[in-house]
Amino acid sequence: MEVETPTPNEQNQSREFADVDINNDGTASGAASDEEEVPAPGSVTLEQQENNDLFVSAMTPSEVHRRISTSNLEEISTDDGDLFIQIVVSDPQKVGDGMSSYLAYKVTTKTNIPKFKRSEFSTLRRFSDFLGIHDLLVNKYMRMGRIIPPAPSKNIIGSTKVKMSPQQTEPGTPINQEWIEIRRAALERFVHRTAQHPVLRVDLDFVNFLESDQELPRAVNTSALSGAGVIRLFNKVGETVNKITYKMDENDPWFDDKITEVEHLDANLQKLSSALKSLVSSRRELSVLTGLVAKSAAMLSTCEEHTGLSRALSNLADVEEKIELLRSEQANSDFYILAEFIKDYLGLFGAIKCIFHERVKAFQNWQYAQMQLSKRRENRGRYELANRADKLDQAQQEVEEWQGKVQRCQQQFDDISAEIKREMERFEISRVKDFKANIIKYIEVQMAHQQQIISYWEAFAPFAREIV
Repeated sequence: MEVETPTPNEQNQSREFADVDINNDGTASGAASDEEEVPAPGSVTLEQQENNDLFVSAMTPSEVHRRISTSNLEEISTDDGDLFIQIVVSDPQKVGDGMSSYLAYKVTTKTNIPKFKRSEFSTLRRFSDFLGIHDLLVNKYMRMGRIIPPAPSKNIIGSTKVKMSPQQTEPGTPINQEWIEIRRAALERFVHRTAQHPVLRVDLDFVNFLESDQELPRAVNTSALSGAGVIRLFNKVGETVNKITYKMDENDPWFDDKITEVEHLDANLQKLSSALKSLVSSRRELSVLTGLVAKSAAMLSTCEEHTGLSRALSNLADVEEKIELLRSEQANSDFYILAEFIKDYLGLFGAIKCIFHERVKAFQNWQYAQMQLSKRRENRGRYELANRADKLDQAQQEVEEWQGKVQRCQQQFDDISAEIKREMERFEISRVKDFKANIIKYIEVQMAHQQQIISYWEAFAPFAREIV
């Protein structure tokens, strides 16, 4: 993903951690969160310390995702210098009631690309609309060798819970379940990556998806239980078998090296993703245990007769409560900043494997056309030897027809090979910038967490020294 070089002011902002607040709610449902900042109980903020700009208290899930997802991607510059496009997916809301209801998201776009009729506009799009535009782009461009950013996966259980939940008191009221916020951020990353591509961002269907105020045709083919979904499943099984059984005789060493590199990166990212899941789970468990320590210290302080020790235990309970909150924030930074980012790139590597497979299919078509051409030439030769003038003209036409098919298939294979090389060059530049930006952000957040812990214990130290 391309990330613009920050200006000096933007660099200062990143050092101050103005955009790296992490949600303190570690629950799965997010039901306990309010649309307000939740300060640590009796917190010792760094406004009271020398470096008072290195940490901001916890945020609600929607704020976390909005800050994280838009901090580096809020404005996507194009390859054309001053042209830009900015897309924000926000305000998930339930439309309708019962099993016919669905979630709609507000998609707001600002741009100066001439392909768009207006410079600023917004529209409501349901989840199936995002899947629909993804399928359209795949059908148009994947066979050409272009990397199509993957759309978020379905969540049938979560969707059913939303459908069966009571209607909002006011139509269009935003809902704040955590999985919905995760999906919103994933949808935003999808449209950002699509808008980053120099060809996809000016595709008529994508422009219409962003700009049209009208409801898009229902993308029924995206339904998991539809007939088209079952057909897609069988097609995927067939393609998987084809990938396993067919081995292409590669004559370009660049593709051998690149395929090996992609496989190794994908395998290592899979391991990293699993490790991050374990890390998030461990941090959340540590947060819960820290809370139990805080409660135990608070109860012990109430029954302790020694005044100095009772005061120290009470303040220790306060510190442990703050650290409990901080551990939860660390778990969310692990998840939202790094784990979701790695998951996103696993999807991108899957899309890259798809275009490599499209090249193999193009090669198969070329080989099949050559085989058919050889058969037609053999037939023509037999007719010539047998002096079958009545069949010779038809045989000659078939030879010419398949010669044209061979040339077209070879040209398609050469075109997709060249396009994949261009796409991979663009992807590698974007990937390096993207990883650098996200890892730096993650390190900065971890440093802020550690400094906050230090400030907590430094504030507690005088109470421990007073124990006589």
